[in-house]
Amino acid sequence: MSSIMRKNVDIVNRSDGAAAREDDDVLELVHSVMHDYRSLQYRFLRDGPHDITHMDGKVLGFFARRPGATQSDLAEHSGRDKAQLARLIKGLREQGLLQVEEDAADRRHLRLSLTTDGKAVHRALLQQARRLGAKAVDGLSAVEHRQLAALLRRVKKNLDPAG
Repeated sequence: MSSIMRKNVDIVNRSDGAAAREDDDVLELVHSVMHDYRSLQYRFLRDGPHDITHMDGKVLGFFARRPGATQSDLAEHSGRDKAQLARLIKGLREQGLLQVEEDAADRRHLRLSLTTDGKAVHRALLQQARRLGAKAVDGLSAVEHRQLAALLRRVKKNLDPAG
């Protein structure tokens, strides 16, 4: 891999002092970490036969966990716009990652599930997530790892509208 490829960094949302501010702003730092994580998670698939986005991965994950669910089930679960989901599903079907079957009881409902290729892509995403998760916490002791998880859970709870 060339040095140019290794230096692939998203600088669109950064200004000259952004790095210093991120060190002080916890949520900006969390956002930056997740941006880097997702970029690395999906970069390895872009060089293959499928150009998978984060949202594509979420849709594949949903149907991997709920084979035979409908587009309406996905919309209800995700809270996303049905038109956006229809475009995502159409693209995944065109790539041969999702298959459709008519519901035997109601032909208006289409049941979606992963194809063999879809299952392989989903497995690859899960494996990459595990590798990146291990890399992200490399060097942390078990105690530090638990502390970090506990602190992030507390931050999440603080932002929970129900809390």
